[in-house]
Amino acid sequence: MESRWIWKLSRIARRIWFRAALFSVLGVFTALLAIIASPFIPDDLSATIGADAVDNILSIIASSMLAVTTFSLSTMVSAYAAATSNVTPRATTLVMEDSTTQNVLSTFIGSFIFSLVGIIALSTGAYGDEGRLVLFLVTIGVVGVIVVTLLRWMGHLSRLGRVTETTERVERATLAAMEARRERPYLGGQPLIDVTANVPSTARPIHFSSIGYTQHLDVSALSSLAHEGGGRIYVRAVPGKLVDPTTPIAWAEGLTQEDQESAIRGCFTIGETRSFDQDPRFGASVLAEIASRALSPAVNDPGTAIDVLSRAMRILTVWSTPAEQSDSDGVVYPNVYIPPVELADLFDDLFTPIARDGAAIVEVGLRLQKTLKLLSQLPDRRYVTNAERHSSEALERAEIALSLEADRCRLRQVALVQRKT
Repeated sequence: MESRWIWKLSRIARRIWFRAALFSVLGVFTALLAIIASPFIPDDLSATIGADAVDNILSIIASSMLAVTTFSLSTMVSAYAAATSNVTPRATTLVMEDSTTQNVLSTFIGSFIFSLVGIIALSTGAYGDEGRLVLFLVTIGVVGVIVVTLLRWMGHLSRLGRVTETTERVERATLAAMEARRERPYLGGQPLIDVTANVPSTARPIHFSSIGYTQHLDVSALSSLAHEGGGRIYVRAVPGKLVDPTTPIAWAEGLTQEDQESAIRGCFTIGETRSFDQDPRFGASVLAEIASRALSPAVNDPGTAIDVLSRAMRILTVWSTPAEQSDSDGVVYPNVYIPPVELADLFDDLFTPIARDGAAIVEVGLRLQKTLKLLSQLPDRRYVTNAERHSSEALERAEIALSLEADRCRLRQVALVQRKT
């Protein structure tokens, strides 16, 4: 499992300013490289190649990259606004973390910084003839990088912020969280199936003073605390759980020191919003939000809801696939007890909003019933139970919402569970 600090660093690395800063530093270093490399260049080579042209090239790069960066930033902001209004605000984070967009903007900014530093160094006479030759060769390489980046950016702009592209990003993030949780259903700890029955009465509750969502749980640090103190920790506030001062985030047994309680609190990263990384239910909820917005009268896009149902089926199918465990039952931290992600909750997150908002649209109802029927054929018995429950509820909603008897009959024919009348 990722430690808290590694997780925080990974989140920082996904910010656009981080890559832009790295590319800017690289641009400065590249521009100054010519001064360092100039002693190794033959004296007559610069005159042969004609490195004096580097002044004009750098001026063109500086002016054009500033304009291109400004245009790209405005396009990026428009894509964020489109994702917020047409998809869901919860998906905007994934659009902002798009690596292609970040690399393109960082390349433009780094090229601008490179040309600016090169012009300044040329105007101060820092380069000799040999240094100008090195700068000329590096500038030609930078021009090549800019051309490739522009071509890549043109193709990427056609997809950035679109509903299908954003939905695909949400699916990928959800699948990544699902696969990680499938490999370690209890985040590497012991199973805590029933909090009331499995938490000892002698365990002391640990509270958090603020209100928010658990974004990350450092199970490795919790295990170290439990091992050093010779006790056990029972976690309640798994990633995605709402935390408030009245409900414990965990219970500690055998750990009595006040600083140990403070250290346990430090293993929980609490924020104002949920995160996709360790919370597969959040991705499922965001997919359902996309479908619900598409089914609203203002959008009226049942095709997107049908697309989300297909993605939901892929996600739940991955969840049903047994994982190869490298450790015994995936338990790496035996002193930490963690609740599982319930399959019933995933079904509720994905299908309840779609069944509610698409009850009056027969094509959505038909696809929903077919999706549930396919999921019921998976070997895990829990899929049959949850699929039958949602099939019955969706059919009951549709019976009320559909105005045409023929549509109701078609839906009854494909329903997994026939509703008793």
